[in-house]
Amino acid sequence: MGAQNGKDLLIKMDMTGDGQFTTIAGLRATRISFNAETVDVTSLESEGGWRELLAGAGVKSAAISGSGVFRDEGTDERARQVFFDGEVPMLQVIVPDFGTIEGPFQITALEYSGSHNGEAGYQLSLASAGALSFVAL
Repeated sequence: MGAQNGKDLLIKMDMTGDGQFTTIAGLRATRISFNAETVDVTSLESEGGWRELLAGAGVKSAAISGSGVFRDEGTDERARQVFFDGEVPMLQVIVPDFGTIEGPFQITALEYSGSHNGEAGYQLSLASAGALSFVAL
């Protein structure tokens, strides 16, 4: 896989619950990270005193963050509504030449900023709120 355009990493939200996904606002920078907690099962009988982990155990999670500028009223308004109502909509994250991650996410932070002679911007943080699926491209 060669170098990719960062703008091709898209975050899409199911705006109405009907399975139709729309790109969220005007994100300029995005990041997704996956995490898995470990369950340590090391005992006095562990070979050579090395730590042992229980396979398949622990909590898995994903976090998404992004920043950008306002693109259109509809997606910006929906993101605000999702945050203030504490909703957990379905999201898709399109990673170019890799695949699509889909599942429920909650907006955990929504920040707005602006300067006197610049555009209004925002930052968005999301946390996975259930099982995620992955479909390779």
